[in-house]
Amino acid sequence: MKVRLIVIGKTDKDYLQEGIDIFHKRIPHYLPFEYLALPDIRNTRKLSEDQQKEKEGELLLAQLKPGDELILLDEHGKQFRSTEFARFLEKKMLGGTKTLVFAIGGPYGFSGKVYEAATGKISLSKMTFSHQMVRLIFSEQLYRALSILKGEPYHHE
Repeated sequence: MKVRLIVIGKTDKDYLQEGIDIFHKRIPHYLPFEYLALPDIRNTRKLSEDQQKEKEGELLLAQLKPGDELILLDEHGKQFRSTEFARFLEKKMLGGTKTLVFAIGGPYGFSGKVYEAATGKISLSKMTFSHQMVRLIFSEQLYRALSILKGEPYHHE
């Protein structure tokens, strides 16, 4: 199985990008991984929040290929413990999922069309994080889950 992480906009905080890079270098040791940062929408001052979400959604949906399974990182999604997330990934691997695509939206979330295209939603916490921080937190959790599946000592319970 391949995992793709699609995000809206670049990470503009160096300390977050450094952390993200650490985990993105580790993840390919376990499975094929691709990180795609879509460009920010320009001239957003003239757009409503819904219009901005629609434009971002169009960019995101254009990146999906037939057979991709889309999971949204969303505050209203299912919450997992790290070991549960590892089992979720394992189930997708064993179930024949070819490409599992995780998406992190922009500051206003996702459009209705993106929600319709998704097969699931995951929440990282009941707390709210900036969409840029979610990139680091999710990347670490993806690495942690993969290390759990391999029985490696990164995760402790």
